[in-house]
Amino acid sequence: MSLLKFENITKEFPLGFFGKEKLKAVDNVSFEIERFKIVSLIGESGSGKTTIGKLILKLINPTSGKIFFEGTDITQIKGNKLRKYYKRVQGVFQDPYSSFNPIYKVDRILNMVFEEFFPEVQGLERHHKIEEVIASVGMNPKSILGKYPHQLSGGQLQRILIARALLLNINLLIADEIISMLDASTRVDILNLLGKLKEKGMSVIFITHDLSLGYYISDQTFIMYKGNIVEMGDTEKVFHYPLHPYTKMLLDSIPEIDRKWNLSKRYIPELVTSSDSMCKYFDRCPLKNEKCKKERPQFVEVEKNHKVLCLNVKI
Repeated sequence: MSLLKFENITKEFPLGFFGKEKLKAVDNVSFEIERFKIVSLIGESGSGKTTIGKLILKLINPTSGKIFFEGTDITQIKGNKLRKYYKRVQGVFQDPYSSFNPIYKVDRILNMVFEEFFPEVQGLERHHKIEEVIASVGMNPKSILGKYPHQLSGGQLQRILIARALLLNINLLIADEIISMLDASTRVDILNLLGKLKEKGMSVIFITHDLSLGYYISDQTFIMYKGNIVEMGDTEKVFHYPLHPYTKMLLDSIPEIDRKWNLSKRYIPELVTSSDSMCKYFDRCPLKNEKCKKERPQFVEVEKNHKVLCLNVKI
């Protein structure tokens, strides 16, 4: 049994004053995530990555479809069942400062875990558990506890949020752009920490727009475009044998650090929207034909653990 399964999930948001028009942030998306895996969800801004994270965390509800966690549909759970779900699934977000109240010391966000989920753990036992989890994310508890958020760096605050998830002994962590605000050296530390968490039995959905970071950390990669996953599979296969034209364009747009970037050799198609084609990538696609206008693309499994959403894929 997979850890997490999306089954034909769609999420629409109303547009305009009366909300008559709808924006499909996630459009009929299906996928499965196995236990003990790090999966990178990669795409440009507005592709639907964060919406998928929010759906998993039940911060928003899907318009249609089902989400299964360990075989149970979590789209309708409430009350005590939802509370139990949050003991298994947690999220860490892009801006660590927004997760802390600046008038309280950082200890509070850790103590709140015990107050909400383990009220019977008190006194020295609670303090020792907090110290242990702070140390497990590579920090000295004596230099962290008792401090206010403004006294710590962004990297330290992100580690505290990951430590908070560890206190719950969760199975799935949603990491949404958690290192985009950090400096390069701290980014590697956080990525390595995620790798250690996987070794301890945690699965991670790593949401990012940075291809190189996704390649560094993930076992599997999902490429998103305008609410669709257009290519998915083992990270090595997606990066070394990309098949969807959007994936190829993304990979070709990465600057090479060992040489000066030649802009004349890199073409990124203009972002436009077609109203009469079934494929959302139609206007930017070099493989398009009349069939793409009339027929909705379906996933093709080109090899084991490698699928692409394209009618004209060339294997």
